[in-house]
Amino acid sequence: MTLGTDSEFGSIPDLIHQHALNAPQQRALVQGERSLDYAALDALMDRTAAALQRDGIGPGQVIAICAAMSNEYAVVFLGALRAGVAVAPLAPGSGTQSLQRMLQDAQARLLFTDAANAESFGATDASAVARVALDGSPSGRALADWLADAGVKPAPVALQGEWPFNIIYSSGTTGEPKGIVQSHAMRWTHVRRGAAFYCGADTVTLLSTPLYSNTTLVVFFPTLSVGGTVILMPKFDALAYLELAQAHHVTHTMLVPVQYQRLLAHPQFDRFDLSSYRMKFSTSAPFAAALKADALKRWPGELVEYYGMTEGGGTCILDARAWPDKLHTVGRPAEGHDIRLIDEQGVAVATGEIGEVVGHSAGMMTGYHGHPDKTREAEWFDPQGKRFIRTGDVGRFDADGFLTLVDRKKDMLISGGFNVYPSDLEAVLRRHARVLEASVVGMPSVQWGETPVAFVVLKDGPPLGADALLQWANDQLGRTQRLSRLHFLDALPRSAIGKVLKRELREDSRDVSLQDRIVPAPV
Repeated sequence: MTLGTDSEFGSIPDLIHQHALNAPQQRALVQGERSLDYAALDALMDRTAAALQRDGIGPGQVIAICAAMSNEYAVVFLGALRAGVAVAPLAPGSGTQSLQRMLQDAQARLLFTDAANAESFGATDASAVARVALDGSPSGRALADWLADAGVKPAPVALQGEWPFNIIYSSGTTGEPKGIVQSHAMRWTHVRRGAAFYCGADTVTLLSTPLYSNTTLVVFFPTLSVGGTVILMPKFDALAYLELAQAHHVTHTMLVPVQYQRLLAHPQFDRFDLSSYRMKFSTSAPFAAALKADALKRWPGELVEYYGMTEGGGTCILDARAWPDKLHTVGRPAEGHDIRLIDEQGVAVATGEIGEVVGHSAGMMTGYHGHPDKTREAEWFDPQGKRFIRTGDVGRFDADGFLTLVDRKKDMLISGGFNVYPSDLEAVLRRHARVLEASVVGMPSVQWGETPVAFVVLKDGPPLGADALLQWANDQLGRTQRLSRLHFLDALPRSAIGKVLKRELREDSRDVSLQDRIVPAPV
């Protein structure tokens, strides 16, 4: 019987094998001038799975990958899944100590890396994990030598839904890393959801966010599951992205909001032929309504925003073209997803009231790897015992069931006894004609407990003083919202998937060397 993406549960490696039998010469992966068709990808997955079995690594065990995006990265990830081995894709920029902790926490049996990232692990006990070099460099045993011989088949493994598929680490740069265990069943829900958006072998998906991010993987796996082609772009550049999109007649993409901003702002954007696009996705960070509207106006194809967490729980989906009056929202709960808002006491709030977003669906993490206490902190159970995942986001539902996010719960500050949501202040700052980006964080204050501090990136134009912009913003803000300081930056610090790193902004604000660039709020 042929497995389909509409099956209750199935195996992504098995789908790829079906495509290799049915369309062996169809392109699966493209990186620069190098490509793999489905026959070659399937064979390399077999050799990877067989090599893992040869090394005594089997179902339930873990390998780690810390490397730049490449065809080889994808091959090892997919081949490990065929053997029932879970993958921990690690973010190279996490720092030596965090990477060492992740490697130890995952109990990885092998580390696949490359020359550019091998030294990030330092020379501690963590580095004793055997290494394989994806790029053939001296950073480990060359992948070509490690793989099983051509033609070798692995012992068949019947993947189970509850088995771990991958472990994605969260907050590796801001504290103790937490390994989010996603099961094969959870990943299959992404494949089934994606079936509504991916047409089949004529799908060409361009990806420029890293393979260690769930942002990328929620599009990567569905594309291969329908027999489409994935174009891998290891390093994002607006002009290079547009050139690839035109050359490969790209139909689908996943971009984070800052990438949409940079692409649409590129002076050559409108000269490229992007008429092949059918679906554009976005997730991971706030997507301004004005930017969505610009994308709808100037970029062919549909625009869909996903709101959710790597931990899973509930997902909201906004079909932007179908709901042009709801661009300020993140959409409505996906089919079968139960999303609620709760107050500080864990009681559901009424429609229109603000509360923390919690969600339940078939796609939920098993838990944080090795941290049952952190797993319990992330869970909320309704009076009937139904399990939900806390998002840490604060929002409200409108009368039509669309969710508007107010802010991150941890980013809300209490100034003089009043709740202040940084997103409200950022929205005011962005209304100024010279402001390109703005981010607001809370800082300790003897007088108020906490006080809001703004960090602003300006558009090109005539000189503008920080004090003048501060006065302009405070004239429009409520008395309890007023900014105490404003700091100009050349760019906001961001993660690889475009999230503003507010922790770094807080540290910058404490740096006495920057005090001459911070202007006190007017009395």
